[in-house]
Amino acid sequence: MNTFGIEVIVPIFICVVLPVTIVWLVMRAKKNETDRKAEIMLKAIESGAAIDPDFFKPQKTDQRTLKEKLLGRLTGACVTSLLGIVFLVGGIGFGWKLNLGALPSLPLLGGILLAVGIALFVVFFVSRKMLAREIEAEENGMNGNK
Repeated sequence: MNTFGIEVIVPIFICVVLPVTIVWLVMRAKKNETDRKAEIMLKAIESGAAIDPDFFKPQKTDQRTLKEKLLGRLTGACVTSLLGIVFLVGGIGFGWKLNLGALPSLPLLGGILLAVGIALFVVFFVSRKMLAREIEAEENGMNGNK
């Protein structure tokens, strides 16, 4: 097969066939799950068992506490700030270069990452202050249940 055929077929498979296949598989999995739930519900109705009306409602997958979410933001702030500082120091101090044309790429990227990191730090500290009561109530609820 010549290279033109490969140059045409590979992008078609990547851009058309692959996304269609992924969507089809996801939709098929959801349909199978719904069919199984419907079958269980029908058997429960036939046997006369009590039926839970919340059976078909989607289950929450994110069960993280407020404290865990805030710690995730703090982690993101630390990582982006550190990368921003490294790129700024490397780009300005050591003259690291990327071949992106006329832009001073590493200092620019470092400045952007540092700005995002500082913004995440601000969000973390403001959220921690605003949600202090909710976090305390959540911790007391967890301690009371144990």
